Amino acid sequence: MARAQSQQRTREALQEAAVQEFYAGRWEKTSLDELAASAGVTKQTLLRHFGSKTGLLLQAIVHNAAKGLDQRWSVPQGDVAGAIDNVLDHYEEWGARSLRIGAWLEGGNPMLAKISQAARQVHYDWVEYAFAPQLERLQGQERVRCRAALIALCDVHTWWLLSHDLGLERTQVRATLITAIEALLGAAQSDEA
Repeated sequence: MARAQSQQRTREALQEAAVQEFYAGRWEKTSLDELAASAGVTKQTLLRHFGSKTGLLLQAIVHNAAKGLDQRWSVPQGDVAGAIDNVLDHYEEWGARSLRIGAWLEGGNPMLAKISQAARQVHYDWVEYAFAPQLERLQGQERVRCRAALIALCDVHTWWLLSHDLGLERTQVRATLITAIEALLGAAQSDEA
Protein backbone atom coordinates (compact mmCIF):
# COMPACT_ATOMS: atom_id res chain seq x y z
CA MET A 1 0.00 0.00 0.00
CA ALA A 2 2.77 2.44 0.91
CA ARG A 3 4.59 1.63 -2.35
CA ALA A 4 1.45 2.30 -4.43
CA GLN A 5 0.88 5.61 -2.64
CA SER A 6 4.51 6.58 -3.22
CA GLN A 7 4.21 5.77 -6.93
CA GLN A 8 1.01 7.81 -7.17
CA ARG A 9 2.70 10.79 -5.51
CA THR A 10 5.60 10.44 -7.97
CA ARG A 11 3.22 10.38 -10.94
CA GLU A 12 1.38 13.43 -9.65
CA ALA A 13 4.62 15.35 -9.05
CA LEU A 14 5.80 14.56 -12.58
CA GLN A 15 2.45 15.57 -14.05
CA GLU A 16 2.49 18.82 -12.11
CA ALA A 17 6.03 19.56 -13.32
CA ALA A 18 4.92 18.92 -16.91
CA VAL A 19 1.86 21.12 -16.60
CA GLN A 20 3.89 23.98 -15.08
CA GLU A 21 6.45 23.89 -17.87
CA PHE A 22 3.82 23.58 -20.57
CA TYR A 23 1.70 26.48 -19.36
CA ALA A 24 4.79 28.60 -18.85
CA GLY A 25 5.55 28.12 -22.55
CA ARG A 26 8.81 26.27 -21.93
CA TRP A 27 7.72 22.75 -22.91
CA GLU A 28 9.74 22.42 -26.11
CA LYS A 29 12.95 23.59 -24.39
CA THR A 30 12.51 21.61 -21.17
CA SER A 31 14.54 18.41 -20.96
CA LEU A 32 13.56 15.12 -19.37
CA ASP A 33 16.27 15.68 -16.76
CA GLU A 34 14.81 19.08 -15.85
CA LEU A 35 11.29 17.68 -15.57
CA ALA A 36 12.48 14.81 -13.40
CA ALA A 37 14.54 17.10 -11.17
CA SER A 38 11.57 19.44 -10.74
CA ALA A 39 9.54 16.48 -9.46
CA GLY A 40 12.38 15.25 -7.27
CA VAL A 41 12.99 12.02 -9.19
CA THR A 42 15.36 10.67 -11.83
CA LYS A 43 14.95 10.67 -15.58
CA GLN A 44 14.65 6.86 -15.46
CA THR A 45 11.76 7.13 -13.03
CA LEU A 46 10.00 9.54 -15.39
CA LEU A 47 10.51 7.17 -18.32
CA ARG A 48 9.37 4.16 -16.30
CA HIS A 49 6.11 5.90 -15.42
CA PHE A 50 5.33 7.67 -18.71
CA GLY A 51 7.62 6.26 -21.42
CA SER A 52 8.49 9.62 -22.96
CA LYS A 53 8.23 13.37 -22.58
CA THR A 54 5.13 13.38 -24.80
CA GLY A 55 3.62 10.51 -22.80
CA LEU A 56 4.10 12.52 -19.61
CA LEU A 57 2.44 15.61 -21.04
CA LEU A 58 -0.49 13.68 -22.46
CA GLN A 59 -1.15 11.99 -19.12
CA ALA A 60 -0.85 15.35 -17.35
CA ILE A 61 -3.36 16.88 -19.75
CA VAL A 62 -5.79 13.98 -19.31
CA HIS A 63 -5.43 14.17 -15.52
CA ASN A 64 -6.17 17.92 -15.51
CA ALA A 65 -9.00 17.55 -18.03
CA ALA A 66 -10.82 15.15 -15.71
CA LYS A 67 -11.01 17.90 -13.09
CA GLY A 68 -12.48 20.33 -15.61
CA LEU A 69 -15.03 17.83 -16.88
CA ASP A 70 -16.57 17.40 -13.45
CA GLN A 71 -17.19 21.13 -13.28
CA ARG A 72 -18.57 21.40 -16.83
CA TRP A 73 -21.06 18.56 -16.42
CA SER A 74 -22.56 20.10 -13.29
CA VAL A 75 -24.45 22.49 -15.59
CA PRO A 76 -28.18 22.90 -15.00
CA GLN A 77 -30.02 21.67 -18.10
CA GLY A 78 -32.17 24.16 -19.96
CA ASP A 79 -31.05 27.17 -17.90
CA VAL A 80 -29.35 29.63 -20.27
CA ALA A 81 -27.94 31.85 -17.50
CA GLY A 82 -26.81 28.80 -15.53
CA ALA A 83 -25.08 27.37 -18.61
CA ILE A 84 -23.26 30.63 -19.24
CA ASP A 85 -22.18 30.87 -15.60
CA ASN A 86 -20.92 27.29 -15.83
CA VAL A 87 -18.95 27.86 -19.01
CA LEU A 88 -17.50 31.19 -17.81
CA ASP A 89 -16.38 29.62 -14.53
CA HIS A 90 -14.71 26.87 -16.54
CA TYR A 91 -13.01 29.19 -19.03
CA GLU A 92 -11.78 31.59 -16.36
CA GLU A 93 -9.97 28.67 -14.75
CA TRP A 94 -9.09 26.55 -17.78
CA GLY A 95 -9.62 28.68 -20.91
CA ALA A 96 -6.09 29.96 -21.49
CA ARG A 97 -4.76 26.46 -20.82
CA SER A 98 -7.30 24.95 -23.20
CA LEU A 99 -6.27 27.29 -25.99
CA ARG A 100 -2.57 26.51 -25.46
CA ILE A 101 -3.24 22.77 -25.37
CA GLY A 102 -5.43 22.99 -28.45
CA ALA A 103 -2.70 24.75 -30.41
CA TRP A 104 -0.13 22.19 -29.28
CA LEU A 105 -2.36 19.20 -30.04
CA GLU A 106 -2.96 20.43 -33.58
CA GLY A 107 0.78 20.21 -34.25
CA GLY A 108 0.58 17.46 -36.88
CA ASN A 109 0.85 14.28 -34.83
CA PRO A 110 -2.17 12.08 -35.72
CA MET A 111 -2.57 10.79 -32.16
CA LEU A 112 -2.53 14.33 -30.77
CA ALA A 113 -5.01 15.45 -33.42
CA LYS A 114 -7.39 12.71 -32.23
CA ILE A 115 -7.11 13.97 -28.66
CA SER A 116 -7.89 17.49 -29.87
CA GLN A 117 -10.94 16.22 -31.76
CA ALA A 118 -12.09 14.33 -28.65
CA ALA A 119 -11.85 17.55 -26.63
CA ARG A 120 -13.99 19.36 -29.21
CA GLN A 121 -16.51 16.52 -29.07
CA VAL A 122 -16.79 16.96 -25.30
CA HIS A 123 -17.76 20.59 -25.93
CA TYR A 124 -20.34 19.56 -28.53
CA ASP A 125 -21.78 16.99 -26.13
CA TRP A 126 -21.88 19.59 -23.35
CA VAL A 127 -23.93 21.92 -25.59
CA GLU A 128 -26.35 19.06 -26.37
CA TYR A 129 -26.69 18.36 -22.65
CA ALA A 130 -26.88 21.96 -21.37
CA PHE A 131 -29.45 23.04 -23.96
CA ALA A 132 -31.28 19.71 -24.34
CA PRO A 133 -34.77 21.05 -23.53
CA GLN A 134 -34.45 23.85 -26.09
CA LEU A 135 -32.89 21.65 -28.78
CA GLU A 136 -35.48 18.90 -28.32
CA ARG A 137 -38.19 21.33 -29.47
CA LEU A 138 -36.47 21.84 -32.84
CA GLN A 139 -36.46 19.67 -35.94
CA GLY A 140 -34.24 19.13 -38.98
CA GLN A 141 -32.06 21.94 -40.26
CA GLU A 142 -33.36 24.38 -37.65
CA ARG A 143 -32.01 22.13 -34.92
CA VAL A 144 -28.71 21.67 -36.76
CA ARG A 145 -28.32 25.43 -37.23
CA CYS A 146 -29.24 26.25 -33.64
CA ARG A 147 -26.88 23.59 -32.24
CA ALA A 148 -24.03 24.92 -34.39
CA ALA A 149 -24.65 28.48 -33.19
CA LEU A 150 -24.74 27.35 -29.55
CA ILE A 151 -21.45 25.50 -30.02
CA ALA A 152 -19.87 28.66 -31.44
CA LEU A 153 -21.35 31.01 -28.83
CA CYS A 154 -20.19 28.80 -25.94
CA ASP A 155 -16.75 28.08 -27.40
CA VAL A 156 -13.52 29.01 -25.62
CA HIS A 157 -12.51 31.15 -28.62
CA THR A 158 -15.68 33.24 -28.26
CA TRP A 159 -14.96 33.72 -24.56
CA TRP A 160 -11.38 34.75 -25.37
CA LEU A 161 -12.53 37.20 -28.04
CA LEU A 162 -15.03 38.87 -25.73
CA SER A 163 -13.00 38.87 -22.52
CA HIS A 164 -9.47 39.37 -23.82
CA ASP A 165 -9.53 40.80 -27.33
CA LEU A 166 -12.46 43.13 -26.64
CA GLY A 167 -11.67 43.56 -22.94
CA LEU A 168 -15.20 43.01 -21.64
CA GLU A 169 -15.68 42.38 -17.93
CA ARG A 170 -17.25 39.06 -16.92
CA THR A 171 -20.65 40.69 -16.35
CA GLN A 172 -20.55 42.10 -19.89
CA VAL A 173 -19.42 38.79 -21.39
CA ARG A 174 -22.19 37.03 -19.48
CA ALA A 175 -24.86 39.51 -20.62
CA THR A 176 -23.63 39.38 -24.23
CA LEU A 177 -23.76 35.59 -24.37
CA ILE A 178 -27.12 35.32 -22.61
CA THR A 179 -28.65 37.92 -24.94
CA ALA A 180 -27.26 36.19 -28.04
CA ILE A 181 -28.36 32.72 -26.94
CA GLU A 182 -31.84 33.82 -25.88
CA ALA A 183 -32.31 35.64 -29.19
CA LEU A 184 -31.10 32.57 -31.09
CA LEU A 185 -33.41 30.23 -29.19
CA GLY A 186 -36.35 32.62 -29.49
CA ALA A 187 -35.85 32.96 -33.23
CA ALA A 188 -35.44 29.20 -33.66
CA GLN A 189 -38.68 28.52 -31.78
CA SER A 190 -40.53 31.16 -33.84
CA ASP A 191 -39.26 29.62 -37.07
CA GLU A 192 -40.45 26.19 -35.92
CA ALA A 193 -43.97 27.46 -35.05
